[in-house]
Amino acid sequence: MGLLERIKSPDDVRALSLDECETLAAEIRDYLVDSVSRTGGHLGPNLGVVELTLGLHRVFESPRDTIVFDTGHQAYVHKLITGRSDFSSLRSRGGLSGYPARSESEHDVVENSHASTALSWAAGIGRGRTLRGETDRHTVAVIGDGALTGGMAWEALNSLAATDDRVVIVINDNGRSYAPTIGGLARRLDTIRTDPRYEQFLGWGKRTFKDRGKFRGFTYETVMHGKKALKGLIGPDGVFADLGLKYMGPVDGHNLAQVEGALQQAKLFGGPVIVHVLTEKGRGYSPAEQDDADRFHAVGKIHPETGLPIEPSRFGWTSVFADEMVSAGEERADLVAITAAMLEPVGFGPFAQAFPERVIDVGIAEQHAVTSAAGLAFAGLHPVVAVYATFLNRAFDQVLMDVALHRAGVTFMLDRAGITGDDGASHNGMWDMALLRHVPGLRLAAPRDEPTLRTAFREAIGVADAPTVVRYPKGALGDPVPAIRREGGLDVLAEHGSQRDAVVLGLGPMAATAVDVAGKLAAEGFETLAATATWVHPVPEGLVGLIEGARLVITIEDGLVDAGIGEEWASYAREAGVEAEFRHFGVPRRFLDHASRAQIIGEVGLDAAAIADSATAALNA
Repeated sequence: MGLLERIKSPDDVRALSLDECETLAAEIRDYLVDSVSRTGGHLGPNLGVVELTLGLHRVFESPRDTIVFDTGHQAYVHKLITGRSDFSSLRSRGGLSGYPARSESEHDVVENSHASTALSWAAGIGRGRTLRGETDRHTVAVIGDGALTGGMAWEALNSLAATDDRVVIVINDNGRSYAPTIGGLARRLDTIRTDPRYEQFLGWGKRTFKDRGKFRGFTYETVMHGKKALKGLIGPDGVFADLGLKYMGPVDGHNLAQVEGALQQAKLFGGPVIVHVLTEKGRGYSPAEQDDADRFHAVGKIHPETGLPIEPSRFGWTSVFADEMVSAGEERADLVAITAAMLEPVGFGPFAQAFPERVIDVGIAEQHAVTSAAGLAFAGLHPVVAVYATFLNRAFDQVLMDVALHRAGVTFMLDRAGITGDDGASHNGMWDMALLRHVPGLRLAAPRDEPTLRTAFREAIGVADAPTVVRYPKGALGDPVPAIRREGGLDVLAEHGSQRDAVVLGLGPMAATAVDVAGKLAAEGFETLAATATWVHPVPEGLVGLIEGARLVITIEDGLVDAGIGEEWASYAREAGVEAEFRHFGVPRRFLDHASRAQIIGEVGLDAAAIADSATAALNA
């Protein structure tokens, strides 16, 4: 039996010797490669935090001491140490979440997988402990250097610096978020990482701590010696010292003795303290280490020996946008790309290769991205902000007050809109339409296939006096859904009979579902029409004429059904005198557990069969 099989709780890890922990670390890496290669998931980030996570659980006593992981995709090792060893159904329904989950373990606290929030959580928890007199309990926040580019993290640091709360801030510095971290902070941290004085310090540390006792003699004086050795790099007036925060490090994040020693001293400090830990994303797995793009940040199912995908990825929505962005960039010198630390995931990679000077990566800072886009528009450019739909939630105020209020011509490309599935509640892009339809002057498109995505993007960047939004789902493209004719701003996709018992309106990728529903209703003897609109907000021209005279109007969308586009269309039609019954199908107002997209579609009743059954019952009533 290997050591990993014996680990059922953090107590078991604390009982091991340092040599045994080194063996355990190797077993954990082997297990992660073997298991994640079968399911897909965040492999690179977890390979990089094995020793750090072991050190955290050996020094602190979770759950009495609270450990908060920023973003949470690096919590697989934490799950293994806290008794969750079955990764066979990772990120699948009934299996482990890809992020911390309170329903799984008392050791998990923060489930939100949006970056840069952990320090605020820790500040609140730490202050709560202090106010309750629980000064023997510690709060630990683990945050990557990438997440430190988010402004919320610095707001929390500023607040923490004014307290004596027992909060330990661990900076997991691997030089990357998805891709290499950018910006002024990244340059400062990179200087520390690469300066030869730090390498000399590491060498000194390894010689000094070899064959020492349990913590290798890592005393407070040792930490101070390291700090002095790096004084020229960090300095008493360094970025953290200027805030009034105690700083320790940098520490070799793959040397467990150093990690434990630094964490022990931080634990004893009695107030907020930063421990700067240097790690390597993808550590110990050569395919990840050799991947310059993102060190296997997130992978699908792969061959563990080579790291190559088992199935080649199909041409998807993001690839269509990437291709069209380059084409438009060749025609328009004013087109500028803005990304929040996700250049490749949102499809800006090809544009960056063609026009590197016209790409702005702001780090994990969506609010700044949006407001700076308004500034670019004022300066005479047309910015394109590409972001996962769920992350635009973080910058709603900036869309409203900086872009829309000033009638700025900014285009937002919302990738992974709608139901995404396996990444869980905080990654589903289901909120955008219900939020954005309330923004004055904003125009929103939900293309249904490749041709309409290309057309919508071109039309969006042609608007110079208002924000435009184009949303599209995760994954591979389906077959094109051709229109048989156009009525105003709507495309008729299928028509069964000359009368209209029912009109089925499907938005975006749900247009194909609308066609299926119309076919099922026709098979039941009802005369039915299926239609869609690419530009769904404001209400498309011709809607009233299309649905007038129908007994039943059905709307289908992969966003919130409450206050969604369907309800907006229905309200508009009723005000125009339409007397049809409306039935709206969409995502309910609740957080969705991780599962496949198809499973969630079935669970919330968005499949064609369920919708057709409901419509049939209404028509027969």
